[in-house]
Amino acid sequence: MSSNEAVDAVSEELTALLTRLGELAELPTDPAGDGATQIDRIAVLEQVRSAVAAAQHTAMVAFGRAQVEAQLEQIATGRLDPEKLGRGIADQIALAAHVSPHVADRRLNAAGALASDLPCTRALLAAGRISEWLAEQIVSLTSHLDPETRRLVDKQTAEAGLDELGRKAAVAAVNKLAYEADPIGFTARGRTARKDRRVTLRPAPDTMAVLSGLLPVEQGVACIAALRKYADSLIATGDTDDRTRDQIIADTLVERLTGQIYAEDVNVEVGIVLPLDALTDPDSPKTAELVGHGPLPSGIVSDLLRHTGGHRWWRRLFAHPAHGTLVGGDPRRRLFDGFLATLIALRDHGMCRDPLSACSLEFATSPAPPHRPHQRPQSRRADQQKGEHADRGRGTCVRGNHLKEMPGWITLLLHDGLGDQPHTVQTTTPTGHTYTSRAGP
Repeated sequence: MSSNEAVDAVSEELTALLTRLGELAELPTDPAGDGATQIDRIAVLEQVRSAVAAAQHTAMVAFGRAQVEAQLEQIATGRLDPEKLGRGIADQIALAAHVSPHVADRRLNAAGALASDLPCTRALLAAGRISEWLAEQIVSLTSHLDPETRRLVDKQTAEAGLDELGRKAAVAAVNKLAYEADPIGFTARGRTARKDRRVTLRPAPDTMAVLSGLLPVEQGVACIAALRKYADSLIATGDTDDRTRDQIIADTLVERLTGQIYAEDVNVEVGIVLPLDALTDPDSPKTAELVGHGPLPSGIVSDLLRHTGGHRWWRRLFAHPAHGTLVGGDPRRRLFDGFLATLIALRDHGMCRDPLSACSLEFATSPAPPHRPHQRPQSRRADQQKGEHADRGRGTCVRGNHLKEMPGWITLLLHDGLGDQPHTVQTTTPTGHTYTSRAGP
């Protein structure tokens, strides 16, 4: 939730437009005529998406420049470290746009590049001729070019008829132009990108998860080829255990990464925040908490504990009877490590508790444990508490924790979770907007 009393004329106009679009969304969907009118409307609304993105880019650039000017004044008066110039700008945009800070970073960078070096691409976006996705791709694919060369490629891109090409063909056309403009820089960029290789995990619907690896292309091809080859060999011998090819590939990936004989034999830790007998009732509507993933139906948890050949643990956790957030558990520790750190991570569902953040936290078994800061930044605490409790801690990503040290950012604990309200934290940004984060049940 955000609040700001000052509303300018443009914002009022945009609010009226939003209301009108909401009215259009509520029109009847009964078939009428041959559908030509609806197709025309769909096409225009798609163009509106792009034009709105371009208008939002303009607002982002203006906001960014205003924030930089304010931070330069803070640096001049000694209130801000010069190395922190620019920090917190994308985070405020993220809160306003209800996206993660990483998405806001990407949008802000794209907005700046379009405004300074890619005016033709920006014009195509504002006119609704290309999508925001394609505009961001053009920003990325030309990032290695110097400003003058980048503007030349921008002009060539605008003349390439990208609005008449599919996504893959449009990206290929931009790639070709960027390479021809600076082959050496293009190659160096590819070599640099290999340093960004990583593996990530994000939740998916229906108790599933997506494990992704950003790898050098030859390594990625080698991985999938090896998995497919092994799956095909099992299919050829009939040793599939009634699994499809995709299922065999997925199981083989897990087995080779973990060293397990069978993919389902993973170690499982379940945080029990419901009566123990609910685990034996597959029809129970209550949920348990799978460490590292989040809430699961009790029937799924029961299946995991019954079928896995790995280690099985569960913890007794105490939830508030009114709002269901965690308030304690066994055993108790006095520092934000060990079980208390795990308790905070479980209460916050393994996610950063900054408002609207999509960052995941690592759990206590990770070599790089998550930040679990006090509600007040270290620099603003007058004294140190000898005893630590879960109500004083909050799981945040490293970025969110460092952000609280910036001038103008205020974090206030509204409810400690021990009363009739869940653990609630209010964040105020330098512009005076407020956002609230509540722990889920």
